[in-house]
Amino acid sequence: MPETGDNAMIDVVTIGRSSVDLYGKQIGSRLEDVSSFARSVGGCPANIAIGAARLGLKAALISGVGDEQMGRFILEQLRREGVATTGMKIDPERLTALVLLSVENDTTFPLLFVRENCADMALTEDDIDPALIASARAVVVTGTHFSRPNTDAAQRKAMRAARAAGRKVVFDIDYRPNLWGLAGLAAGEERYVKSDRVSEHLQTVLPDCDLVVGTEEEMRIAGGGDDALSVLRKVRSLTAATLVLKRGPMGCVVFPGLIPDRIEDGLVGKGFPIEVHNVLGAGDAFMAGFLRGWLRGEPIETCATWANACGAFAVSRLLCSPEYATWEELNYFLRNGSPHHALRKDETLNHIHWATTRRPQPETLMALAIDHRVQLEALADKAGVPRSRLNAFKVLAVEAAARVADGKPGYGMLLDETYGREAFFAAARHPFWLGRPVEKPGSRPLRFEFDQDIGGRLAEWPVTHTVKCLAFYHPDDAATLKAEQTEKLLTLYQAARRNGLELLVEIIAGRNGPLDESTVASALDELYAAGIKPDWWKLEPQTSAVAWHNVETVIVRSDAWCRGVVVLGLEAPEDELEAAFAMCVDVPIVRGFAVGRTIFNDAAEKWLTGAIDDETAVEDMAARFARLTTAWRRIRNARAA
Repeated sequence: MPETGDNAMIDVVTIGRSSVDLYGKQIGSRLEDVSSFARSVGGCPANIAIGAARLGLKAALISGVGDEQMGRFILEQLRREGVATTGMKIDPERLTALVLLSVENDTTFPLLFVRENCADMALTEDDIDPALIASARAVVVTGTHFSRPNTDAAQRKAMRAARAAGRKVVFDIDYRPNLWGLAGLAAGEERYVKSDRVSEHLQTVLPDCDLVVGTEEEMRIAGGGDDALSVLRKVRSLTAATLVLKRGPMGCVVFPGLIPDRIEDGLVGKGFPIEVHNVLGAGDAFMAGFLRGWLRGEPIETCATWANACGAFAVSRLLCSPEYATWEELNYFLRNGSPHHALRKDETLNHIHWATTRRPQPETLMALAIDHRVQLEALADKAGVPRSRLNAFKVLAVEAAARVADGKPGYGMLLDETYGREAFFAAARHPFWLGRPVEKPGSRPLRFEFDQDIGGRLAEWPVTHTVKCLAFYHPDDAATLKAEQTEKLLTLYQAARRNGLELLVEIIAGRNGPLDESTVASALDELYAAGIKPDWWKLEPQTSAVAWHNVETVIVRSDAWCRGVVVLGLEAPEDELEAAFAMCVDVPIVRGFAVGRTIFNDAAEKWLTGAIDDETAVEDMAARFARLTTAWRRIRNARAA
């Protein structure tokens, strides 16, 4: 039995659908014409659980997924979002449900539910753990899972367990007519089909609820009538629950007690008038926002405001759960609003959303950088061997880094596409942070390698890879050169964000001008002013501790969510790098290093000429990398002590 103290309790357990949503990326297109899809976790209770977790609630989900790749995708994403998955059923006999959707226009959203004999609809009473229900402040049951006898029984068991433990029961009516067999397979978008059978069935659920939430159509199916006031009164006659009527852009109306003569005489929560991009999932975001207030004892007016704001975020973006607001994002919006009618165009909100939802990374990053191309080509040419040999050498570098990391977090590699394809495959077997360059080596002004369609190229990358770009940039450069460099970096930044990839920008200023205590800080200040906010910076060793503090001041002022700075090596000897590590020891924003030639250069030269074998090369690189990681930790630990 889980702990029952307030701090240990789960806030909410949701029950019902979990699916993989595939939403067409071509806006204004028929589903027949969609050419590519964005994938996310979907399904009403899965969305609510993720939305609640993003708002700071402890959430758990009871649902079913297949024992296959799509099921594992859902489980992994739930865990990344902080949703407990102890109640998830992994079904070896059924596939995970799918949903396909396109945005044809602002009122038409063709929707297909691929749910024949799917895993989440196979839940039974045996899949409900009363101890899990009792550990939560509330359980959310959802309409679709009352449509089948087995799932109906499962949800009713959860409701009984909640009642027995003195917990709250929340009912999201979540009416999908075709999931009740009332509309054709192509009619997933249909929101209302009148059915006495469904109304009578749902009315047996209402007496045991503490909170009932639905749109006007959903209240009509629950109440079994056509007039909004009359169905609300019918629902009220069956339950003492707080009733919440969702009204889209008009907000919501809450009825804690008797139903008044006019709907508007309830507790009105005003909506946020924004451009509608996709309505799917907005009600689930609304529920998450309402629960954030309701389960923490906030006034109803506050609950409604949070709910309406969360719904506004959802309808203004394409996907469901990935687009839901985080607590930081919601509070910023409520404090500052937005100048944009289309919230998805608000760069400040987008950056807060990105920074507070991206995949977690270790606090420290120690990387072996072997994304070098020109330098290694020169060694291969000097040794008189084909450049293709560099592919095998980079695989040896992966082995060296893996020996040092030994499966522990905080280690990484920089690898390139030109000579690192096999190395990428080898590195994927280890829990490395992986970065890969996009710049044409040595280019100034900056050019991308291979082609200039950087957005299209990044679309082919795994989401776990970090984009790395080196730019030679000095504050004293000619204005035209700086403008070109900045525009290219801004294009890359936007392409990385659009493709859901983190970005590391490497700035080298000392190659093209003098370095003083303000040089690099000024360079970063100019790039931030242009709207470029990378997740990581990679910077050359600074001239003094003051220079490092100046860098930190600019980063903290410009982007509080920056992951930090890693120090580059520039082929410096190990003792010089140790001194560089010590120089920035009092600067928290410096969180690691990415060093290359200091580690691999000697081994590469000897291996390419045949002077050493594979194992000796691996041992040499591993020893050098280990000495640097040891030095980094020793210096940092000594300062902490």
